[in-house]
Amino acid sequence: MNVQRRLISGTAVAAATVLGLGTLSACSDSSAADNKSGGKLDVVASFYPLQYLAEEIGGTHVHVTTLTQPGQEPHDLEISAKQTAQLQVADAILYLKNLQPAVDDAVAQSEAKTKIDAASLTTLEKHGNEVGGHADEHDDHEGEESGGKDPHIWLDPVKYAEVATGVGKALEKADPDHAADYKKNTASLVKKLDGLNTQYEDGLKNTKSKVFITTHAAFGYLAERYGLTEEAINGLDPESEPSANRVQDLEKMAKADGVTTVFYETLVSDKTAKTIAKDAGLRTDVLDPIEGITSKSRGNDYVQVMESNLKALQKALGAK
Repeated sequence: MNVQRRLISGTAVAAATVLGLGTLSACSDSSAADNKSGGKLDVVASFYPLQYLAEEIGGTHVHVTTLTQPGQEPHDLEISAKQTAQLQVADAILYLKNLQPAVDDAVAQSEAKTKIDAASLTTLEKHGNEVGGHADEHDDHEGEESGGKDPHIWLDPVKYAEVATGVGKALEKADPDHAADYKKNTASLVKKLDGLNTQYEDGLKNTKSKVFITTHAAFGYLAERYGLTEEAINGLDPESEPSANRVQDLEKMAKADGVTTVFYETLVSDKTAKTIAKDAGLRTDVLDPIEGITSKSRGNDYVQVMESNLKALQKALGAK
């Protein structure tokens, strides 16, 4: 395998010492990394959507680990000393800049030769609480609480496929001995995502309503892709609390636009969603931002959960 493994840096040694592992020699660290990954390309992904790409594209040639554990809210991730050491000896790091600040800091300090920022592999946009066609009619809210650019690109199968293509090319460069397999696996994944995009296009083409309410603004790219409007209770921060005015606006909008459902997600409290739904006489359902797969997920992987999301949207929007 044409993969260069680096000597352990002072940062990794310090992290190992914090863990009570003592001072590691450069040789022993390199051997440990090789043993742990079984001689495969050692890839560290920041959270599930990127882990999925690495596993699908890398196949049998990569050993993939993730910094965000199943059920853990990725936005609030803090990097442990053990994970800092892990990032130092990785062959490749796959992350999405500006989604997880602690990860961004740790990656910047890492000496990994291959650092793949998913945000650089497609185009990002700014999204506020309202995203899509409906938002264009209400410009006074556009950009409110938008903060920076929306990182939730994986919820748009087209953008996700663009990221997959970039990840594939990066792995080819990092491990040229298996470039042909990475290229083949990338093509297979892109084809699968193209099929998912077609399912969404066909499934959401004819609906009674085009507006859906979510707990936080994770589905802006999806809404724009398929001619829908996402109205988020909160902004891009899933833990923020909505203002009283925002809640009143949502209740009025729900009546005006024939909204039937308030969506909540698996990794964040459903309290606010259920309160608004009860006050407005609406149903609640799950629309999963797929930031992690757990026993509560409606599917075992990205594609399965996206298909479940499509069914939930079709029901809520009155697909014909």
